[in-house]
Amino acid sequence: MKRRDTIKTLLIGGLGTGAMLTGCKQDGSDIDTNSVVPNIDANNLYGRTPEEAKVDAALHAQPSDFTKEELGVIAILCDIILPKSETAGSATDAGVPAFIDFMVKDIPDNKLPLKGGLMWLNTESNKRFSKIFSELTEAQRIEIIDDIAYPDDATAAMKPGVVFFNRMRDLTLSGYYTSKMGIEDLGYQGNRPNTWDGVPEDVLKQHGLVYEPEWIAKCVDNDKRNEIAVWDDDGNLLT
Repeated sequence: MKRRDTIKTLLIGGLGTGAMLTGCKQDGSDIDTNSVVPNIDANNLYGRTPEEAKVDAALHAQPSDFTKEELGVIAILCDIILPKSETAGSATDAGVPAFIDFMVKDIPDNKLPLKGGLMWLNTESNKRFSKIFSELTEAQRIEIIDDIAYPDDATAAMKPGVVFFNRMRDLTLSGYYTSKMGIEDLGYQGNRPNTWDGVPEDVLKQHGLVYEPEWIAKCVDNDKRNEIAVWDDDGNLLT
């Protein structure tokens, strides 16, 4: 099973993203850091009250807590966690770095762990390859990520990186699978308007049941769906 399919299965099953252990293959290493944090019009946000929209707009107006270089590394990590597939775009295609940037503004407790983790990542990169993380080759990046992506296999020395990568993974998956692209990737249909015409015939047959024509006419007549039912004193349905 492909890693993205595994993630989708876990999400549909309702498991928390903190338990997810993803593989670490990146499709492409060049990230356009100039487009990592797009401008978002709060008036276009769906499902927000006017008060919430004002709060969102104020947060978006705040300068980023990350440098351009840090946002570039966040984008690289997002696409290592969720790269582009044959059926869906990558995490950066879905705007996940912008989501993470927003979440740090909205929940400042994320700031120190993320910035500290990015610093740890550059320190580890310098130790191994005498370069910062963004300057590494794809294979070099994956060598480091493989050592922190699987908590059960990580050494004690890698614990700070494990904690950081767990947070990055949680934020990446949360951002992706609440985006339009991520929801479409899940195949989630949501609630859709329809008309109810009773229990399906095959289900009735499975249980040896059948509707009485009189009750079908009274209870499953969609032409009367806006009418209020009327009952007599003996509990008989009149309409």
